Amino acid sequence: MKLVNQTERIGERLGDKEAVRIICEAGFDGIDFSMFRMKNDDDILNSSEYKSHIKELKKIADSCGVPFEQAHSPFPSAKDGNCEYNEKIFEKLKRSLEIAGMLDAKICVVHPVVFKENQFEKNMELYHSLEPYAADYGVKIALENMWGWDDVQKKIVPNVCSVAEEFNRYVDELNPAHFTACLDLGHCGLVGETAGGMIRQMGQRLGCLHIHDNDNFNDSHTLPYLDEMDWNDILKALGEIDYQGHFTYEADNFLLKFPDDLMPACEKFMHDVGRSMIEKIESCRVKK
Repeated sequence: MKLVNQTERIGERLGDKEAVRIICEAGFDGIDFSMFRMKNDDDILNSSEYKSHIKELKKIADSCGVPFEQAHSPFPSAKDGNCEYNEKIFEKLKRSLEIAGMLDAKICVVHPVVFKENQFEKNMELYHSLEPYAADYGVKIALENMWGWDDVQKKIVPNVCSVAEEFNRYVDELNPAHFTACLDLGHCGLVGETAGGMIRQMGQRLGCLHIHDNDNFNDSHTLPYLDEMDWNDILKALGEIDYQGHFTYEADNFLLKFPDDLMPACEKFMHDVGRSMIEKIESCRVKK
């Protein structure tokens, strides 16, 4: 199992090139390229310079012998009833799949969308419209379990693909040659599920993970063991289902309070925690 970390927070602070370099030097086996900032029109990935930028990142990673394994498209992937936004973001989603392909990333996460009516059908329409681009660029699109916000109760509530039964329905409807499931472990507890339970219910549908910790009330995206999630059960569940994907962090809010000069040390610590967790997963695999 490969240990993978994303570029988002460190890339925001130090730039994508330095983020890739530090992740490689920390000992990670792979990189998850975050493209959240593409929602801003002035981001370099929306400019005519995007190909040269991506080639430079690939060159740095290649020189370290570390591949890009995953990527993440900008979000929200659509807004219900907002045609202007939807036309613009669709072009960015297409480009994010192209960029993932340029990086040789095997999976690119594209969030499902909340719609007031015909939610399942409209999401299927979105994913089917992206499928030809995923096929052309050699990238699998991963759906992710989401959560919503109740403005009246002022709290997180279930949303699209929040529970295993619905998430399984979405994934099962799509072509497995071009689609898979990314289970965000931290999102499970926020909607009243357990990560271990969802892992067991989804089983071999899981193609990738977002791994981070929280207190089951706030989407903290911090390092495992710093909050309240049941990591003993989570790691056991991954072993029980013989999970074949990578161990991919989305825990880099852990970095926010540390100064720039400690970024390499923080990434190395994240690496060490991840290695320990992978060992525990491997020890829980059912012997055949």
